Amino acid sequence: MSTARTSTGMDDLLAEHADLERRLADPAVHADQARARQLGRRYAELTPIVDTQRALTAVMGDIATARELAEEDESFRDELVSLEQRRGELEDRLRHLLVPRDPDDDKDVILEVKAGEGGEESALFAGDLLRMYSRYAEKRGWRVEVLSSTESDLGGYKDVTVTVTAPGSDPDGVWAWLKYEGGVHRVQRVPVTESQGRIHTSAAGVLVYPEKDAVESVDIDEKDLRIDVYRSSGKGGQGVNTTDSAVRITHLPTGVVVSCQNERSQLQNKARAMVVLRSRLQAMADEAEEAQASAERRSQVRTVDRSERVRTYNYPENRISDHRVGYKSHDLDRVLDGDLDAVLDALRAADRAERMARATPGS
Repeated sequence: MSTARTSTGMDDLLAEHADLERRLADPAVHADQARARQLGRRYAELTPIVDTQRALTAVMGDIATARELAEEDESFRDELVSLEQRRGELEDRLRHLLVPRDPDDDKDVILEVKAGEGGEESALFAGDLLRMYSRYAEKRGWRVEVLSSTESDLGGYKDVTVTVTAPGSDPDGVWAWLKYEGGVHRVQRVPVTESQGRIHTSAAGVLVYPEKDAVESVDIDEKDLRIDVYRSSGKGGQGVNTTDSAVRITHLPTGVVVSCQNERSQLQNKARAMVVLRSRLQAMADEAEEAQASAERRSQVRTVDRSERVRTYNYPENRISDHRVGYKSHDLDRVLDGDLDAVLDALRAADRAERMARATPGS
């Protein structure tokens, strides 16, 4: 860890942390809940860094004292060894905490699941994936809201779009965990439509991107939009199927189409659809910019070809395999019930190691 980083850069972080503490103590700040939440997440992100730096400063002081005392009394040498070990641990922790974060880690997400090869079986698997994410979200205290969906004849989904939002000020928002889910998910099992008991392989695609607001996303010209309204379908209570409240927005320059039918009014559905459109266009812009700069990234698979998979769910062996990091376990039933922590921890660890390697000079 460079002296410049621990002096100049750390001084800036300490000052920012103190400023956030003062601002969050002001009741007026909490009148704007969105802003207070943003400040709270940044404060929560900086707190472990500040605490570690303060502990390191204290240990450095203790080491200096122990060295002076050890010159007169050798009994302090053992304490000096222990303090030096503690300093090394704190420096390692600080290096880890100072690894550049994904700027979108605190964001909520928009998640889409689309059936691919496999017909009805693929649509049923898409429904299983949505349930898996919904149960995982429930365990973390997140909220899942369906924006639009097209159901299959047997109760699965041809496609479904949801938002996943997290309350509170945790610096790790939904994106910090679910950003690794983008890609093709392959399933191997005996379909309910299979009369001979043969195992089939099918696939569903998952797209996930951070939710962006109008301020931080690409500019959208209203003249580039075609907005269609239609009658909502599916569940929704009294009033559904009686008015043209559902909204479909087509971004003409890119051909991107989004829809929302979950809200009760046409105006609300348009607003939610615009959030999805802005987020999707921003994700496309980010990918194009990074590709142009030849930046290496873990790209999401945009086609639902079962040969291009990020994960396989093998029902006969109760096995889940993530092919990006070599993760494998035989607890598929628990994973499908929302117990995703182990596989996501493996992906986060690999991502963190890659970021640390990039941040280390000479790597």
